[in-house]
Amino acid sequence: MFPETIGIMFDSRMYRGIPAGRTGQESLANYEQAAACYGLTPCFLRLEDIDLDHKTCLAYVKKEGRYVRERMSLPSVIHNRSLQLRGTEQRQITRLLLQGIQVYNVRNRYRKDYVHEMLRHDPFLKDHLPQAVKANPETLIYMMEHYKDLIIKPCNGSVGHGIMRLFQQNRHWKLTCETRASRKGWATFRLNRGQLPSAILRRIFHQAYLIEERIPLLRHEGRPIDLRVSVQRGEDGLWSVTGMFAKAAPAHTFVTNIAQGGKVMTVAEALGLTTPSMELFQLESRIGMVALRIARTLASSLPHLADLGLDLGITRSGQVFFIECNGRDQRYGFLKAGMKDHWLTTYNKPIAYGRLLLDQNSIIPRQPQTYDRGLY
Repeated sequence: MFPETIGIMFDSRMYRGIPAGRTGQESLANYEQAAACYGLTPCFLRLEDIDLDHKTCLAYVKKEGRYVRERMSLPSVIHNRSLQLRGTEQRQITRLLLQGIQVYNVRNRYRKDYVHEMLRHDPFLKDHLPQAVKANPETLIYMMEHYKDLIIKPCNGSVGHGIMRLFQQNRHWKLTCETRASRKGWATFRLNRGQLPSAILRRIFHQAYLIEERIPLLRHEGRPIDLRVSVQRGEDGLWSVTGMFAKAAPAHTFVTNIAQGGKVMTVAEALGLTTPSMELFQLESRIGMVALRIARTLASSLPHLADLGLDLGITRSGQVFFIECNGRDQRYGFLKAGMKDHWLTTYNKPIAYGRLLLDQNSIIPRQPQTYDRGLY
C-alpha cells in the first residue's frame, strides 16, 4: 500500500528552487522526515498548478534521491506555506475549501491593526497588549502627547521593513528609520519643535500604519530583546508551545528581526543563566500561557490556523507583552539558537496535524470571513 500524500504549498520563488534544493529557510528534508513518521509522502506544489476541475496538480515528489515534477491526484490535505494576497488567489483557495480540500494555515498574513483589535476583545489579553492605534495625523498627535517612546509600523509589513521609532530625548523628538543614506541602513534625525515628522506623515497617507507605545524590553548586553514563541497544533488537534528563543537587536537599531541582523540565542542565554532554574521555568510558563491564549483567541475568529510564530516582549518587571503574530513562522531561528530538536519539532507538529485531518476526513465549513481582503 502506497503512503498517503500531504501537500506542502510554496510560493513560486521557493518552488522553483526545489530541484536544486535551494528553498531558502525551508527544509525539504525536515518535511520528508516528519511525513514519514505519520505514514505520509509530502508533495510540494503551487496554487497555480492545481486543476480543481479534475482534482489534480503538478507537484514535486522525491523519487530515488531527486525531485521529480509530475501530475498527480490533488492531496485532500494541504499545509499552506505561501502567501496569497491577490483576489484571484483568494477565490481559488475558497474553491478548494468549499470542495472539501482541507488547507490549514490558509491565511498566513493578517493586518497588524486587525490582530490587535481581535486580541483586545479578550479580557485576559488586555494587560498583555501595548497601547496601539491606527495611524493618522490626529492619533499621531494623541500618542505623542501621552507617550514618550513610540513604534510606528506598517499594518501589512514583514521582517522589520518600514518600522520607525519616534521618541523624546532631552526634550526633543527624534525619529529612527531605515535610510539608504546611512551605511548601516538606519539613521536617527532630530525633529523641529512643534512640527509633526514629515517622513511619518508621507508614509501614513499612502499606507496603513499602526502606532504603538514602545515597551521597555529586557536587554541583553545593552540591546533590547524579544522572544519568538512557536505555537502549533499537533496530532491531538490542540494548541501547544513547541519552543521559544530570544532575539537581540543589532547595535545600530531597535529592530530584533533576524532578517535585520538580530542575534539569536536561547532564553536562558538572554537572561544570563548558565543552568536551568526555577526563575526560568516560571518565566517560560507565563510566556507559554500568554502565547496559548493568543493562539486560541485568534483561532476562534480565524479558522484553519495551525502554525504560528508569536513575537512577545518581556519587561524588567517580568510583564509579558504581545508584539506581533507571524502566520508563516521562519523556523530556522531555532537552528541558529542551537535548538535543533525544537527546529525539527516545528516541522513535525504541523504534519502530525495534517495526519489528524486526513484521519478525520471532515469537510471544512464555509468561513467567508477568513478570506476577507480587509484583513490584510
